Amino acid sequence: ASDGQEALYVARHEKPDLIILDLMMPNMGGYDFLKAHKREADTPIVILTARLEESDKILGLELGADDFVTKPFSMRELTARVRAVLRRAVRPLMQAEVLRAADVTLDRASRKVSVDNRAVELTPSEFDLLAAFLSSPGRAFTRAELLDRLQGDAFDGYERTIDVHIRNLRTKLEPNPSKPRYVETVYGVGYRFAEE
Repeated sequence: ASDGQEALYVARHEKPDLIILDLMMPNMGGYDFLKAHKREADTPIVILTARLEESDKILGLELGADDFVTKPFSMRELTARVRAVLRRAVRPLMQAEVLRAADVTLDRASRKVSVDNRAVELTPSEFDLLAAFLSSPGRAFTRAELLDRLQGDAFDGYERTIDVHIRNLRTKLEPNPSKPRYVETVYGVGYRFAEE
């Protein structure tokens, strides 16, 4: 977004997983954006700033920022900080033992899955993919994000591997795998789990 007002609008409508916020925005400063946005959502926020004063960082953290990156910075540092904030944000979601969406239920503790109360046997990779989908129904995941969920940050695998897992998951979950009801393709992006 080019200014604070536009950033607030985009955040309200796009519901991002994380916001990288520059404090020096026109029309609405970073702290004002932070106050307004945190009243409406709990999106993790990483602040970029040229300000070195401790008081600026304390104010940002007290207003709800999750981390600070001081300019100048390397892309490696920013990437590492973003990943760390996302890991911390995802942990509470991962604590839910039983996830449900549509007619599908996943129990993390017993590693059992059912569709319409019918037990379904999944491989560990299929189970982990389904857990990712059920933790955020309706959210579109890229192949890279899903691959990362399966293998972790250090894995440099083929994104098309996800297509094979999705095909197998559909075969096991869907009444008609050729017309998916649960695991939908989002063209140009990847996949999502239907919200209903």
